[in-house]
Amino acid sequence: MTIEFFLVVPLLVAVLVAGIQVISVARTRIELLGAVREGARVAATTPDPARAVEAVRGALSPADRDRARISVSRPSVPGRPAQVSARIRHTLPIPFIDDLGFEVSASASMLVER
Repeated sequence: MTIEFFLVVPLLVAVLVAGIQVISVARTRIELLGAVREGARVAATTPDPARAVEAVRGALSPADRDRARISVSRPSVPGRPAQVSARIRHTLPIPFIDDLGFEVSASASMLVER
């Protein structure tokens, strides 16, 4: 019984840690998607792309604001889509392995109003 317990515990811990990481990535993706939607709304209503970038940064958490790479594409013609996209590098905190991670990205578009 004790041997089985010690064989199963590391597996359970690994599954728990993997589940926590999946939740963390999903939270980052949802937050990033909300931020680019806010940026797309600003890009569709104002002609200055810098204001859209500020809106995206303002909607992100303080930990993600400086790490986000944001791009805004806004045509000057009303009725065309303004596109806002952002990327954040999500690193996995695994002991003894440095810089293991991947890019989390999101994009949104809205039609330019004026």
